[in-house]
Amino acid sequence: MSIAPAAMNLDGHRSAGDPLSVAYNSASLTSSVATLNPQLALLQPYPFERLRALFAGVAPPPANKPINLSLGEPKHPTPQLILDALAAGAKGLANYPTTAGAVALREAIAAWLVRRHGLATLDPLIQVLPVLGSREALFAFAQTVIDASRVGATVVVPNPFYQIYEGAALLAGASTHCVNSLVENAYAPQWDAVPEAVWARTQLLYVCSPDNPTGRVTTQDEWGRLFELSDRYGFVIAADECYSEIYFDEARPPLGSLGAAKALGRDGYPRLLSFGSLSKRSNAPGLRSGYVAGDAALIKAFLLYRTYHGSAMSPAVAAASIAAWGDEAHVRANRAQYADKFETLAPRVSAVCAVTRPDAAFYLWARVTDDDAGFARRLYAEEAVTVLPGSYLAREANGVNPGRGYIRIALVAEMEECAEAIDRLVRFARRG
Repeated sequence: MSIAPAAMNLDGHRSAGDPLSVAYNSASLTSSVATLNPQLALLQPYPFERLRALFAGVAPPPANKPINLSLGEPKHPTPQLILDALAAGAKGLANYPTTAGAVALREAIAAWLVRRHGLATLDPLIQVLPVLGSREALFAFAQTVIDASRVGATVVVPNPFYQIYEGAALLAGASTHCVNSLVENAYAPQWDAVPEAVWARTQLLYVCSPDNPTGRVTTQDEWGRLFELSDRYGFVIAADECYSEIYFDEARPPLGSLGAAKALGRDGYPRLLSFGSLSKRSNAPGLRSGYVAGDAALIKAFLLYRTYHGSAMSPAVAAASIAAWGDEAHVRANRAQYADKFETLAPRVSAVCAVTRPDAAFYLWARVTDDDAGFARRLYAEEAVTVLPGSYLAREANGVNPGRGYIRIALVAEMEECAEAIDRLVRFARRG
């Protein structure tokens, strides 16, 4: 189902709520400043702005310490090796950084990608670009790719989805086409249900794997199908892989888009970019450090855009990032903590809600009631536990909002706090 820009909302966020996220509307924008980009009037609040409105006037029990399981913000400690490298790199603050990034950092990212995904090679100078976290890159990339002068410019997104995809499409002058991920299909986006006419006008496809919020990993066959469609219709694929290093079996890391392309002999990664980050992998969301990698022609165009965008990485952040990409011990330790939490807590949730353990990432996507927002409000009011209504992460498409009746539970805090929150949630659910 395609949705025109004027009907769309922007109400999602990958991590902490932004205090500057305010609910704009067309009238307030146009009446205050007549020269603003009219596309801004199409943007509505993130889920966390909606959540604040949902909780307005609610006073949870003062005896219960508030516990927030709504934010996808890692709470494990940032490794000391990253903190040390950040401090040691501070001397670089005396120089302007380059937009292309330090060669040593590009080499570190390329070397990690080759190791992690079994690639034959990846040229750090033309196929890798450091970015200020995957969020800003996923947004800015659409501004590089979309040609709004083409009639019906379309961006295809999974549904539910990370709402930066939608905002990026709207501000680039495109519409979105939402592809539902439903439980009856094991949460696999139904790419083959997209009409040929939609693919014909598609310029960009966002894929999230491991997926937010379901934790599902895209298979080799699915990647192959998407590559075929990209070859046929000429659209670009942006693979959001920021959760790729949060998984539960050390012997089975999630398949990535570059690895899938390599397995099919697509070593030049045509029309494909992978987006990754240190936020989840290394518990460093405040570092704002990530990468894009893949098609050299797309990297070249994106670098040109970023030269004007002004998004060069601080030398101190670059130094910390080099240390992070070069070490796997802290990443394995991080995964072990998540695996322990899911092993212990997922069965407790499944006793009161329909939920399956995800393939990867750190969310539980739990079925509650049709009124997921009401469930979240009552849970907060009675137990001081915050979860995110699933309907806030999705759009109605083909007559259904695939997030309705679900809550997203982020198991990002330390075990003790997560366990307390889950015990309260279970107690609440059993009271009915």
